[in-house]
Amino acid sequence: MDAVSIVSLLGQMSTPRLKALFAQDARRAADWVFVAAVEGLPQAQVCYGRMLLEGTGLVKDTAQALKWFRRAAASGDIDAVNMLGRCLDNGWGTAEDPAGAAEHFQRAADAGHAWAQYNLGHMYLDGRGVARDRTLAYLYYLKSAEQQHDRAMSLVGRCCEEGWGTVRDLDAAADWYRRSAEAGYFRGQYNWASILLKAGRFEEAAAWFERAAAGGTAAVRRAVVELIARAGAPRALANLAARLKAGRLSPASA
Repeated sequence: MDAVSIVSLLGQMSTPRLKALFAQDARRAADWVFVAAVEGLPQAQVCYGRMLLEGTGLVKDTAQALKWFRRAAASGDIDAVNMLGRCLDNGWGTAEDPAGAAEHFQRAADAGHAWAQYNLGHMYLDGRGVARDRTLAYLYYLKSAEQQHDRAMSLVGRCCEEGWGTVRDLDAAADWYRRSAEAGYFRGQYNWASILLKAGRFEEAAAWFERAAAGGTAAVRRAVVELIARAGAPRALANLAARLKAGRLSPASA
């Protein structure tokens, strides 16, 4: 297979597929993705930028990552536009520029990019780079959630629970938390488990708390233990809390 046919093949793949293709060998992945990126494939340029950003198969270099994102964005790649927003928001390879980040997120969000909609929701919720507007935050989270974005689903639930930018609706909050949990997001799982705990559905709550603990951070695991302690929960939850304290996430590992 010659170089042209390889580039043609890679050009038909999405960024996630490009990453998955070479997931077994990060260094080789970097070499092949670089070839495609140099040939001008925006998806490969975004993928290579991500590899530089994360230090996957390459020495981490945020400034070079930013250059590749800019190159792909200049070709109109919306993933790249969103990643430029993230770089500007976080100061990756450049000075922090919240207003510039919001502009890039807006451009990608308007094109229907779910991650950009989610990111823009954060900007409006926090008033970062834009005037604070919880109604717009909710609307952008909702746009993203309607595309099955697992994190956005949890944030829509939070908005419904707290009345941020929308009418307070605990039933809607519970439904969005459930959807986020079922999609695999650990914060959604924690929130859905909390709803189940309040409803007295202890066995179900324990199962979802355990999933949240397995996929989440140490802070989430501590939050699970603390919530169970405050609730004075029954055996299933007490056993889970004990296993979490001992660093065991499943009965089989006890």
